[in-house]
Amino acid sequence: MALDALFRPFEFKSLKLPNRVAMAPMTRSFSPGGVATDEVAAYYRRRAENQVGLIITEGTGVARPASLNDPDIPRFHGEQELAAWKKVVDEVHAAGGLIAPQLWHVGSAKGKAVLGKVDSPSGLSKAGGEPFAEPMSDEDVADTIAAFASAAANAKTLGFDAIELHGAHGYLIDQFFWDGTNVRGDHLGGPTIAERSRFAAEILKAVRAAVGPDYPVIIRLSQWKQQDYAVKNAETPQALEAWLQPLADAGADIFHCSQRRFWEPEFEGSDLNFAGWAKKLTGAPTITVGSVGLSGEFIAAFGGEGSQPAALDGLLARLERDEFDLVGVGRALLQDPEWVVKVREGRTGELKSFERSALGVLY
Repeated sequence: MALDALFRPFEFKSLKLPNRVAMAPMTRSFSPGGVATDEVAAYYRRRAENQVGLIITEGTGVARPASLNDPDIPRFHGEQELAAWKKVVDEVHAAGGLIAPQLWHVGSAKGKAVLGKVDSPSGLSKAGGEPFAEPMSDEDVADTIAAFASAAANAKTLGFDAIELHGAHGYLIDQFFWDGTNVRGDHLGGPTIAERSRFAAEILKAVRAAVGPDYPVIIRLSQWKQQDYAVKNAETPQALEAWLQPLADAGADIFHCSQRRFWEPEFEGSDLNFAGWAKKLTGAPTITVGSVGLSGEFIAAFGGEGSQPAALDGLLARLERDEFDLVGVGRALLQDPEWVVKVREGRTGELKSFERSALGVLY
């Protein structure tokens, strides 16, 4: 009976999902020159054919010169690039699926290449580091906000069912949240998380204006950064509310709350995880994510450690209590497009382990 919680329909604004499973965004780097290929479209279609409720794409770069740090990550601007995404949307919809692009700017995060002038709040890539780029000017900030809004408008025009902003994991929006990388002295900086949230709020306001009131806008957030797994933007529930409520007020509909391990409590004295606290404090729907369905967490897995299929009992109990609304599944779905069907049909013996080699293939 607990499994039924995962397969309840979910509705919010224009989003009508058949179940509570969301494919988490995972960078794949299979789009040469930033253009998604037919193989990428088929990769997403296979998940739609196998009952994933909402597909959230890999991160896609907005129209800023250095929004990406890898030339094989897809862009979300330009005639050829958007035409390729239109094919992805059409393939997913033809298979009965729903899909949202994740709109991304890596900021000062290091990668395979520097593809243009680096945007960052203060020219820092990590706390305590030395500045290696100029802080964003007022013009840079305005152009970046406009780039996110334009990408959101294009997503709606192409037929995507929602959009997600990448505000997590130490990338640009999160670099503004983090006091270790945002040491600005203007209105986009400050000692409190509420002050450092203004950049994200301005993006959300512009996105909301671009897509209208009924189009679902998701924002992915995390406490941890790729630069520091232990750091937190909000150390207390009060600080978390000061961080999230302005984002909800600015236009965020759904909070996608990234943890390395979804079962870990966010604060002492409560079993609620990050997504549970976000829903409790704002009332907004939330997505939980972090090692769902696998024994090992993903940072170790990307370092070469294998992960075995894991029971969903704890997750389902939390979902049944409505601690959160949707469940983001990453590596389990990257490895196996049939994961949802197998779980629904009780075919647990057929669930696959995750190996690092899966990152080199579009299953």
